[in-house]
Amino acid sequence: MTSDAAQTQIFGKGDPDIKIQPPVVKPDLATILGLLFAMGLIIVAIVMGSSNANFLNGPSFLIVILGTMAATSVSYTGNELKHVPGIIGNTLIRRYRKPSVMAHQLMDIAFLARKKGLLILTGFDSELRKDPFLFRATQLVTDGYTGEDIDRVLGQEVDAVSERHRRAASVLRRASEIAPAMGLIGTLVGLVQMLAQLDDPASIGPAMALALLTTFYGAIMGTVILGPMAAKLERNSGDEAMIKNMILMTMGSIARQENPRRLEMMLNSELPPEEKITYFD
Repeated sequence: MTSDAAQTQIFGKGDPDIKIQPPVVKPDLATILGLLFAMGLIIVAIVMGSSNANFLNGPSFLIVILGTMAATSVSYTGNELKHVPGIIGNTLIRRYRKPSVMAHQLMDIAFLARKKGLLILTGFDSELRKDPFLFRATQLVTDGYTGEDIDRVLGQEVDAVSERHRRAASVLRRASEIAPAMGLIGTLVGLVQMLAQLDDPASIGPAMALALLTTFYGAIMGTVILGPMAAKLERNSGDEAMIKNMILMTMGSIARQENPRRLEMMLNSELPPEEKITYFD
């Protein structure tokens, strides 16, 4: 029995066809619909109210919006702040890859490298380039780097990407903390102005309502918009880090010439329960 036939019998599989599925870019409907539904509930509650209160006030709105932007900018550099529009866009448009599909693709790569040798992977450069991180990781393997070197080099890159994503999410998280405080500041300004007109009792009620609007705006901006968007960024970052860790785990395993069956167990330990794979029958 030839070596290839023996390995095929051991693994119970023929040569896999490596096809890398790039991330699917699509609108994040959970975020978009959630924001629309939350804002819709607030608007419906206002419209269904029996009072004739006016919930629109330009100065209050500007205090919350511009004040939050100004106070948040103090905590970050200009280079970090210029990425804020893209950060917000990343909460509305998601680059998604199904973890179980990626795990199967990585198992195909590990199986083929075990069966045919590391250099066989160079024949799939066009497919591997669909994922830049996977392509760089594969290059390290085919260049002869050890498993320890790969863990160190790729591990540093994964940590750097995770830190960059953490700082991006922290911009929105910080803004979500500042917005209610700016609303309170605007309310205090309105209360001071109201107290200065106590000689006119008829103006106290409308002035109080106007002062409270900034707290209302700040609560909506911080709790309904910015806070959930920061949480979504953190979740997306965690999903991407999981994919990169799976690639790191796979390339280290290939470099150490470990049995793909062991890699399957390692990948399943990284995957959530509903995404676990069965590669070998």
